[in-house]
Amino acid sequence: MKRPSVKQKALNLRKQGKTYQEIARSLKVSLPKSTLSYWCRSIPLPNGYDRKVREYNLSNLGKARKVALQIQKKKRKDYLELLRGRNTHLARLIKDPNIAKIALAVLYLGEGRKNIKRSSLMFGNSDPNIVKFFLDLLRVCYNIDERKFRCTVQCRADQKIEELEKFWQNVTKVPPSQFYKARVDPRTVGKISKKPEYKGVCRIDYFSAELLIELLQIGEIIRIK
Repeated sequence: MKRPSVKQKALNLRKQGKTYQEIARSLKVSLPKSTLSYWCRSIPLPNGYDRKVREYNLSNLGKARKVALQIQKKKRKDYLELLRGRNTHLARLIKDPNIAKIALAVLYLGEGRKNIKRSSLMFGNSDPNIVKFFLDLLRVCYNIDERKFRCTVQCRADQKIEELEKFWQNVTKVPPSQFYKARVDPRTVGKISKKPEYKGVCRIDYFSAELLIELLQIGEIIRIK
């Protein structure tokens, strides 16, 4: 008995409602889609074929999106590693007290209170890494009296204050006795927080008018003319 040709096999598969990609995969041959389309142009398609194609295309689209997302993540990771490698040496430079003091002054100019009529520094941020970086620089650059720290947690009405205070006590290494009563934003009463990771804002006060003035003066000195 004569074996059916590749074309005949393709026609039989098409009659079963197979897509061109499925036909090529089943025959284990590399055939252009245009060739298969020409061969099968007169083959009537079974009921439900259009739905199958739509589902098939959606499935392929989902797979393509996953692949594209993975490629994008890989590119992003490589890009960040490139930038990190380019600036790794800065970790050594920040250990220089003079450079650390410049970083501290710039950070304070951006996030701290600049009112020299006050007798203390006031620095606040919702990012624990920024708060910790500020305190690390402050403790490295100056002979800090830890007793002069005061902290205030500023939060939303539906947040658990005790948990927030413990969180910020761990970040700042400031004892509980030096935390003022938390301040709740009255505008948030009756509103649900949409960001569960939000820990409120930690405001840090350090009682030293001299240190405040010095940081502001450094900001003036290093300003590019």
